[in-house]
Amino acid sequence: MIRKPKMLKRGDTVATVSLSWGGAGDPELIWRYEVGKQRLQDVFGLKVIEMPHTLSGSSFIADHPELRAQDLMDAFLSPSINGIFTCIGGNDSIRLLPYLDLDVIAQNPKVFLGYSDSTVTHLVCYKAGFSSFYGPSILAEFAENREIYPYTSKWVHKSLFTSHAPLEVEKPDCWTSEYVPWTEENRDTMKHLFPHEGYRVLQGDGVAEGPLLGGCIEVLLQCINTPLWPDFSGSLLFLESSEEASEPPQYREYLLQLAATGVFSQVRGILVGKPYQGLHEHAYEIILLEILRDLGLSSLVVATNLPFGHNEPMCLLPYGAQARFDCTKKTFTILERGVEP
Repeated sequence: MIRKPKMLKRGDTVATVSLSWGGAGDPELIWRYEVGKQRLQDVFGLKVIEMPHTLSGSSFIADHPELRAQDLMDAFLSPSINGIFTCIGGNDSIRLLPYLDLDVIAQNPKVFLGYSDSTVTHLVCYKAGFSSFYGPSILAEFAENREIYPYTSKWVHKSLFTSHAPLEVEKPDCWTSEYVPWTEENRDTMKHLFPHEGYRVLQGDGVAEGPLLGGCIEVLLQCINTPLWPDFSGSLLFLESSEEASEPPQYREYLLQLAATGVFSQVRGILVGKPYQGLHEHAYEIILLEILRDLGLSSLVVATNLPFGHNEPMCLLPYGAQARFDCTKKTFTILERGVEP
């Protein structure tokens, strides 16, 4: 059984890391990083520190994957650090792998939080044998204009600060991913919100249950044929796509690459996050169903429009934790706690 990191409590120290894109340290964005940092302190009562290279800027971070990796290793090793939160994603975390020591990470489990390109680090934690959390980052969610979305804040509290289970992942009332430039002038500009339509069952019936594994599809594909690639047998596969909102033919290629690994035949169900801004949503769904039909998997449970990935607000998904999707009730439930008391 996968191990659980110790839950966070008010007064704990979390370290912020830039494991992919280093924009948090760029002069034009440092204000937004400070907003996110202050929210962690004010809303969740955390002490927030930066690792040595967290705010070194995008150019430096891009040139030094070994130092990004060292920041991550040192954060896991430090007994004074209780959790590790990512500043933002990117497309470069895969370059950390030669510099990471999975044995050391395995001996020092603690809360790790991020999404998108952080899929790589989630697979590192899973390989090391403990749960991590697919969820918000400093720049993209904690520093949201005006305030953290209440739904997201509630899920941070429920997932990281309590050890209760089960947790029903209720749909948020609204969703958005409207693009508002990250400038100080826009720090109080609210995005337009749209009613959340609820979860959709594309195919399958009954109940699908298994440990949660997955992430951002573009990043998952980078991990094929690496030591990180997990055994998806019996899992609930969660998938989302990046803000690039690939055209449907490209998305088909992504799914075909994933299908070639045999993953779809191994899992008990597929949970799909709403694509960025809802772009190509219907086309993506049709493509997925066509590929599953060609594989003889037309009865595999597939549910879409779930609140994780590149839209706001978002829930938190604990890697490797048992979860269930009920097609009749259209409910998604995390059955197993992600943290230990």
